[in-house]
Amino acid sequence: MSQFDVLFQPLNINKLTIRNRIVSTAHAEVYATDGGMTTDRYVKYYEEKAKGGCGLCICGGSSVVSIDSPQSWWSSVNLSTDRIIPHFQNLADAVHKHGGKIMIQISHMGRRSRWDGENWPNLMSPSGIREPVHRATCKTIEVEEIWRVIGDFVQAARRAKEGGLDGVELSAVHQHMIDQFWSPRVNKRTDEWGGTFEGRMKFGLEVAKAVREEVGPDFVVGMRITGDEFHPDGLNHDDMKQIAKYYDETGLIDYFGVVGSGCDTHNTLANVIPNMSYPPEPFLHLAAGIKEVVSVPVIHAQNIKDPNQAKRIVEAGYVDFVGMTRAHIADPHLIAKIKNDQVDQIRQCVGANYCIDRQYQGLDVLCIQNAATSREYMGLPHIIEKTEGPIRSVVVVGGGPGGMEAARVAAERGHKVTLLERNEELGGQITIAAKAPQRDQIAGITRWLVMELDRLGVEVRTGVTADAQMIRDLKPDVCVMATGGRPYMDQNPAWGAEEGLVVSSWDILNGKVEPGKNVLIYDTICEFSGLSAADYLSSKGSLVEIVTDDIKPGVGIGGTTFPTYYRSLYEKEVVMTSDFLLEKVYREGDNLVAVLENEYTGQHEERVVDQVVIENGIRPNEELYYELKEESRNKGQLDVEAMFDIKPQPILSESGDGMILWRLGDCVSQRNTHAAMYDALRLCKDL
Repeated sequence: MSQFDVLFQPLNINKLTIRNRIVSTAHAEVYATDGGMTTDRYVKYYEEKAKGGCGLCICGGSSVVSIDSPQSWWSSVNLSTDRIIPHFQNLADAVHKHGGKIMIQISHMGRRSRWDGENWPNLMSPSGIREPVHRATCKTIEVEEIWRVIGDFVQAARRAKEGGLDGVELSAVHQHMIDQFWSPRVNKRTDEWGGTFEGRMKFGLEVAKAVREEVGPDFVVGMRITGDEFHPDGLNHDDMKQIAKYYDETGLIDYFGVVGSGCDTHNTLANVIPNMSYPPEPFLHLAAGIKEVVSVPVIHAQNIKDPNQAKRIVEAGYVDFVGMTRAHIADPHLIAKIKNDQVDQIRQCVGANYCIDRQYQGLDVLCIQNAATSREYMGLPHIIEKTEGPIRSVVVVGGGPGGMEAARVAAERGHKVTLLERNEELGGQITIAAKAPQRDQIAGITRWLVMELDRLGVEVRTGVTADAQMIRDLKPDVCVMATGGRPYMDQNPAWGAEEGLVVSSWDILNGKVEPGKNVLIYDTICEFSGLSAADYLSSKGSLVEIVTDDIKPGVGIGGTTFPTYYRSLYEKEVVMTSDFLLEKVYREGDNLVAVLENEYTGQHEERVVDQVVIENGIRPNEELYYELKEESRNKGQLDVEAMFDIKPQPILSESGDGMILWRLGDCVSQRNTHAAMYDALRLCKDL
């Protein structure tokens, strides 16, 4: 008996048997191409989850049923045309052959979209009230349009069934059309589609009735709802329990998926996909409350990353199925690893929300730490096969995420790997980031890599500053430079870096420099480091102003993450100032004077402070690379076409003396953790 046996007990939804209690719930993947079709990338992504043991995948978050519900911004699945049917058949076949089940979420998003693209439609909502997040205006939907959209739901469900999918999930969550009708803060109608409770329920009820009539009694029809909108004038938990009970008693709904929070404002959006600043399963109580009043299975997915969490939730009977969606993005084989007693080998989600934040920028969903996710179709592997070629000696210089991933992949290939790191601990900039108040869980990336390096027998030398002679003495066949970078403090000499007038965000987060009492942070990058420094300093009691020449502090941070920073910074009375350049810093007595220049007017302002913190990105630590470059076989160069095509570097098949030298990550130029790990994987997977 395994301690996780409870997770592997099959359970039926309607007549559909799900082989275990773990679900990958609906999310917008931004992979549907060719007009919203589930083409090869989409299919391979879900096939990998099924191959890894996932019981049920619900794909296609916010997949549209009508041509006037735009889908191009999300590259979501387009169910408004029969063109989708053969694509669904490919998807269903790929998942079913591995024993998994596959369903799709269907929706009309109403006002929750953008009108300025694709067919340029007039968006619609029950009462023509705009949505804050998308800033899009809309019309009041007319009765004839209501019935037309109901018919579109029916046709979408038919296409899913004809395509061989196992069910559909009606989206009544995130303020889509169905729950727009439910909510009195959005539905101000006085006709039969509003006013009373029954009136507000009518649209969703007519959709459920018409879909059920089309697909028959045995095809799964589920509904995803919120357990509480978290709006003072919205639907609270008692309201949602009443709604769930109402729909359950119709017998039309086969399961409920429950999440916490609405997401039509920036602040509530952050709740829906809780990042690492949230506690584990923060809204489980809402799903458990819905389960108390319904007779069908309940699924819940929010910040559940660990199999021990999942086991406890199912054992206690809070819900019937546990959604581990971002957990599957981080490691699509997590179920197989649980089953095979390899829990320590699970690459656990750290809640960075790189995946969902990319989606809110209209970009494809990627994992910050697993570069193979969604790139299965390109041939990037989750499981690294042993080489059939010669065993090489590989030296990796630098123990940040890129260097550790390079060492891991090379060792998985069977090579003899030595990793050199000048600090006493591995992690690189991950270690610095984890010092910030809301970012401690990012260290999970390092913990997993360290465990994998140990499991694979990589020789790790910490506290070692590598030099050229040390590398020569090791006689590597391949040397990977992942030496990272250093804060770029001297771009403007007038900042006073040479005179020690300013410090870096790294100095602050590392504890190298004590926080000042009155601090100005100048942030040109507007990503995590600047806001993390502000959060850290203000938590230590500093009075903080964060200044940027960009449109707002943290503008480069995604939609589910910047609100959690803003909550904290506003609570601590951090002043946030945009549109100003830091022109110079000079000393005046015991104080520092920071001279700011308005980017648009050229007018100057001064701040008298006792500390100035600069976040201006990094410059590469590339000296050792250049020292070794000329004596390397390849002069340090990559074949870029081969790399971009995910093909082996040609030099690996060429004979010659001397080492092959590559560099990656911030040792080349500043990008991010995902970029460094992606380069490491596509370079080293063919060693």
